[in-house]
Amino acid sequence: MSGWAKAKSFFASIPEFFSEVKAEMKKVSFPSRDEVIGTTVVVLITSVIFALYLWLADLVIVQLFKVVGS
Repeated sequence: MSGWAKAKSFFASIPEFFSEVKAEMKKVSFPSRDEVIGTTVVVLITSVIFALYLWLADLVIVQLFKVVGS
């Protein structure tokens, strides 16, 4: 297939692509506002818990290295 034929085939398939995208978007279910807020709160709380855990683990590891290194 020549380059021109490939380009022509590509541009001919664009409308079909967008019609398929439109059909798939009709199948998508978006979360409600309450669901988004709830999952955001869970993510924020989990992030804070992991941050505190890693901060404490870092403090312990630093102290261990100070003891072993001296």
